[in-house]
Amino acid sequence: MDIELLEIQDFLSAHHPFDQLPDETLAELPAMLQVRYFRRNTEVSNTDNLATFLCIIRSGAVELYSTENELLARLGEGDIFGYRASHRPNHLEDHCVAIEDSLIYQMPAKAVDRLCEAHAQFAYFFGTTGGDRLRDAISNVGQSADSHVNLMTTPISEIISREPVTVTPNTSILETAQMMSRERVSSILVCAEGQLAGIVTDRDLRNRVVAQGLDVNQPVTEIMTFNPFALDESAYAFEAQLQMARHNIHHLPITRGDGIAGMLTATDLSKIHTTSLVYLVSDIYKQNDIEKMKEVSAKIPELLVNLATADASSDSIGHVITSITDAITIRLLQLAQERFGRPPIPFAWIAAGSQARNEQTAKSDQDNCLVLDDSYRGDEHGEYFKALAQFVCDGLNACGYIYCPGEMMAVTDKWRQPLATWKQYFNQWIDQPEPMALMLTSVFFDMRWVYGNRTLFLELRQHMLEKTRGNRIFLAHMAGNALSHSPPIGFFRNFVLIRGGEHNQTFDLKHNGIVPIVDLARVYSLASGSEAVNTLDRLAVVAEGGEVTQEGARDLKDALEFICDLRVQHQARLIRAGRAADNFMSSDNLSHFERNHLKDAFTVVRTMQNVLGQRYKM
Repeated sequence: MDIELLEIQDFLSAHHPFDQLPDETLAELPAMLQVRYFRRNTEVSNTDNLATFLCIIRSGAVELYSTENELLARLGEGDIFGYRASHRPNHLEDHCVAIEDSLIYQMPAKAVDRLCEAHAQFAYFFGTTGGDRLRDAISNVGQSADSHVNLMTTPISEIISREPVTVTPNTSILETAQMMSRERVSSILVCAEGQLAGIVTDRDLRNRVVAQGLDVNQPVTEIMTFNPFALDESAYAFEAQLQMARHNIHHLPITRGDGIAGMLTATDLSKIHTTSLVYLVSDIYKQNDIEKMKEVSAKIPELLVNLATADASSDSIGHVITSITDAITIRLLQLAQERFGRPPIPFAWIAAGSQARNEQTAKSDQDNCLVLDDSYRGDEHGEYFKALAQFVCDGLNACGYIYCPGEMMAVTDKWRQPLATWKQYFNQWIDQPEPMALMLTSVFFDMRWVYGNRTLFLELRQHMLEKTRGNRIFLAHMAGNALSHSPPIGFFRNFVLIRGGEHNQTFDLKHNGIVPIVDLARVYSLASGSEAVNTLDRLAVVAEGGEVTQEGARDLKDALEFICDLRVQHQARLIRAGRAADNFMSSDNLSHFERNHLKDAFTVVRTMQNVLGQRYKM
């Protein structure tokens, strides 16, 4: 093969979907192509030619127009158009014009058909939309995963090894202990008429019976935990591990429909996964000083690497990492109360931002606030809550959750206020939405209760949702704020990189990739009055409610998952190399597969931003 044909082969092998073909097939492609040169402002193809050839842009740029002469796209080097390249039946191409001097390879339709028949991955590209290609891409990210059992995909039903051990509510404490000893179990379920009523553990026998000198002939209801948290056996093992971690429990009742399937223990989970979140969180609750908690939190990067290696989804990893943040926060609040005494009035500690959404990674700052009971009096209670907030925020910072650069923390006086003041804040933000205020405070439109009086949080959330639901003026301002973060992709589908400074020639996966999707989901969620906070949950809810089309929500979901998965793998690589995790990725570190699908993801985001902008045009 001569040098020119080899150069064409190398070019095709560097661009999707041709990079999916084996080397021997790639070697045959140059002979199939016609090489055409088009001067600027000349027509490349009309409808007939677009149906006859698949066109690959070697150099230059073109504009593609619809049958209504509407500009559909501007394409650049490596992009394709023409036969079987259209993924949108409603966008029929009429003609294509070179807007720069352009060199274009044309492949006959019959040759494309033969390649599709012989190579399924190549054919899949031509049969699907950008969103569907992303769905396929997501399934291919992280294929080097370990083969061990994966908590993310293992149903609880596959882990339970025995039938449930149960007693009735009128069983005595003595008989219950004898049953547990005979069956060699560390916990037992209390059931009434086949329904779960309570649970008793070895710890209950020690702390509530032996330590208290309780009469063992009394019914087991005297020591059992009523209405314990439970999961259905169809849930994944990861969900069980997560709930154990959040509630600091080691025994989880498992249901089967309306009945009882069995008991799941932390030991059961540790048998199939060496890094047990349950034990990590339990270790946090045992610590009595911040230095020890720092040692535990230092394991988070290693945990992220292990989860990434195990091919966990970014959503699962976000929930895992956030559950650790919650545990550290709660333990710090407990230690603060041991130091400063019981709180003088009820309060609620609220997580905001990524912690509220359960979307944290190894690189997260802290966003939080305090909602105080309306009986708050600054002269009587102010010093207590200031000291408490300072202790917790300082502790979080020491554990790696750096202070919020915008000071969106409970230690800031403005974000440590009574419920009535918080309602006034939201009234002002919603009734008089100024762009700068929205930019600074939209973080508080993502809120989740972590500790304290839950009623305070619920009342504030209900007030906020009632104010935002269907409020078009406010939503228009929120939409404008959401559009301020643009995906880093140019009109020619080229990556827009940071120029100069510490992160030269990179793009920010968080602020320019993930944040735009988070912002879109937030606007649609607030419009519908949904209580969902997690971005994937919000997209699912608004699609069902019609705030956004099913296709649009699905494409955004897949774009988010793909970008987040790349971010997790990027951070894991940095951690393995002994470097600090960050969000800045160089396009040079992307494979051709990742590069093309990331462009798909960014294009989906930009398209959905345009839709939002049209809907809430000011």
